[in-house]
Amino acid sequence: MQVGFGVLGPVVAWDGAGGAIALKGPRHRAVLARLIVARRHVVPVTRLVEDLWADPPPGAVGAVRTFVAALRRALEPQRPPRTPARLLVTEGPGYALHAERGAVDAWRFEQAVAAAAALPPQQALARLEEALGRWRGPAYAGFTEESWARAERSRLGELRLHAVERQAEARLGLGLAAEAVPDLDAHVAEHPWREDAWRLLALALYRTGRQGDALAVLRRARTLLIEQLGADPGPGLRRLEADILDHACHLDPELGPSGPAGRVWAQAAAAYDRTVASGARARLESTVGLLRNLAVTGGGGLQAARQHRVAAITAAEELGDAELTARVIGAYDVPAIWTRVDDPQQAARVVAAAERTLAALPPGAHPAARARLLATIALESRGTGSARGPQAAGQAEQTARRLDDPALLAFALNGVFMQTFHRAGLAARRDAIGAELIALSARNGLATYEVLGHLIRLQARSALADFPGADGHASAADRLAERHELPLVGVFTQWYGALRLAATTRTPAAEAEAAYQDAAARLNGAGMPGLECGLLPLALLCLRLRRARPAQADERTGWGPYEPWARPLVLLAQERRGEVTAALRRLPDPPRDLLFEALWCLAARAAIAVGDRETMERAQTELAPAAAELAGAGSGLLTLGPVSKHLDDLATALRHPR
Repeated sequence: MQVGFGVLGPVVAWDGAGGAIALKGPRHRAVLARLIVARRHVVPVTRLVEDLWADPPPGAVGAVRTFVAALRRALEPQRPPRTPARLLVTEGPGYALHAERGAVDAWRFEQAVAAAAALPPQQALARLEEALGRWRGPAYAGFTEESWARAERSRLGELRLHAVERQAEARLGLGLAAEAVPDLDAHVAEHPWREDAWRLLALALYRTGRQGDALAVLRRARTLLIEQLGADPGPGLRRLEADILDHACHLDPELGPSGPAGRVWAQAAAAYDRTVASGARARLESTVGLLRNLAVTGGGGLQAARQHRVAAITAAEELGDAELTARVIGAYDVPAIWTRVDDPQQAARVVAAAERTLAALPPGAHPAARARLLATIALESRGTGSARGPQAAGQAEQTARRLDDPALLAFALNGVFMQTFHRAGLAARRDAIGAELIALSARNGLATYEVLGHLIRLQARSALADFPGADGHASAADRLAERHELPLVGVFTQWYGALRLAATTRTPAAEAEAAYQDAAARLNGAGMPGLECGLLPLALLCLRLRRARPAQADERTGWGPYEPWARPLVLLAQERRGEVTAALRRLPDPPRDLLFEALWCLAARAAIAVGDRETMERAQTELAPAAAELAGAGSGLLTLGPVSKHLDDLATALRHPR
């Protein structure tokens, strides 16, 4: 009985009785998977070494031979000693796996899907259900990062999606529409770009008598394709919608876009849909351009842009074209002003994809493509403390200046800005970056980066206590935002207005607090959780301390990521001084971002109150470079007053310990 192999999920092998064969470690599985990908062709030993190790060790060739020997023993345990292997054979410079045609689950899956296309619905359905039942997880699971598996994984994944849709089609052909709905509903949720899946789901709903639900599905598809992805529904979806409306005239027939702009958009999108094939790579690049514009609309647009950006990167990587992937990643040059990312896991995925693509680019790739990947790494790694971020930012900037590419330089400077938080007191450096961005963008019509430059200078001038200068940049940013329809800008300028009131001690505390409450309300639904989480309580805490009032004693306040620095002051307000020192000893260094100085000042106040000399000395060392700045004002959101005042208090407390 022949040995079987499974790659539609984790890579496994089965003996003739269907029992699992022990394959030892991950390198053994990698060798086996690599040979299965080769489809009975020889893979040279040198190629196996390159595929198994990014930096092969000195004994790599010998290690590969050891892995092969162990695999042979596992796959042919009854083979007599010193007799040639019949399954994993040596040929010329390498090895080949002489598996039978039906021995690999992926090969049987392909054969079944191809055969189903020529069968009547009943037989096709049985064949497809059996074929889809072979899947145990993503193809070649465990090797998702390996370049040698990428194209095969992408091909099998696409074939599986096709099989799911053909299975639904067979069910519809047999009058089993109700059975098709649940699988199709899950399918479109996971793969929203597949128009045929939307069509089949709407058709299945219609055939079960759910005309309203069918039209709702078509509206969902239209919304996704037009508003979020910028592609008009194809002729299949449009025709189905018209047919359903013909039989459901009591429903609202006005589904299309209205007004001149809407008509132009619909006509252009329809022309694009007719002209550019649905599987064309150009669609991916066009989609990213639309997502970039969508991101600056805020709210659901920003969230959708982030979500679909990762999907677009994944789709590009699955095609196995590094230069296409570089363009898809690098085209999303959305200006960023806040130093805490909204979704750290998503950012890490983008950074990892950018690093993989950098490594995969051919030597002749254009330097601008590399620079955009480096700028992406610098932006998405902000706040992580990684040495890679500043390095990538510097490399991107150097390349952009050498190429004299204004748009690339603006993108790179955004990355440089995000990496200028390695110590306190760098407001002047960031002010210079903002000034260059404004001048560069104004000369070259880069409106969003011109806004970014003004917001950076708003922050920097606030940190340097130049509020008239900051006022000018806030006004300039608002004017540009109105002209270019950039609603997120107003979130930052409104928060700056609250800071302006809070920084002026003559302003009644209640007025400043109300301004902060109004600014926080504008954050609701803005799509920026990295900015929103914990910000209002922190701003109100700083306002109270600035007005010589204690922290609020309510521990239930949603401090978000700022809880470690707020907690000691809350404990003080609750007169639980014995717990303050313990809280300070657990206190981590603040993230090196726009609130670095403010959080150290909070720690300093609590440390002075309980005489914690160690924390006071740490705070003094970290804050000293920012002696000429206002604590926290560099955020453009809040302030604890002059850093010099906090340094003086620390010096006095250290000279005269309690």
